[in-house]
Amino acid sequence: MSSVAGVFAMGGSAYYSATKFAVEALSESLAQEIAPFGIRVLIVEPGAFRTEFFGRSMVKPASPIADYTELAAMRANLDQMNGMQPGDPALAAGAIIDTVVSPSPPLRLLLGSGAFGRARRALSARLEELDRNRAVALGVEFPKP
Repeated sequence: MSSVAGVFAMGGSAYYSATKFAVEALSESLAQEIAPFGIRVLIVEPGAFRTEFFGRSMVKPASPIADYTELAAMRANLDQMNGMQPGDPALAAGAIIDTVVSPSPPLRLLLGSGAFGRARRALSARLEELDRNRAVALGVEFPKP
């Protein structure tokens, strides 16, 4: 179980994004290693679902640091979103099961409109950045004989 935070990093939750990026890399590598044995991996990348994630499972900071006022405001938005998340956990569970038993499941399964939209924007921006830096990336090798 990963998160859309494993597709793009989110300010204010570096540790969470880092662990989800690690889950993504571990799972992608594992998928390649075990594919010859007929074993598949599914990386589930949910967005905001109506669970306790934004509620009691969130660690509350003792007192915000002035330099982090903007991040504290972002955190307050998450607190206000608790109980209003658009994702239905039961529908997500059904989608995961349907995907796992499908004849050709993907490696990654994004869940939720917010997750889908943000991941698409982040990946598009990353491709644009890659293309902008093409000359630098390809210009660091010895000339071919």
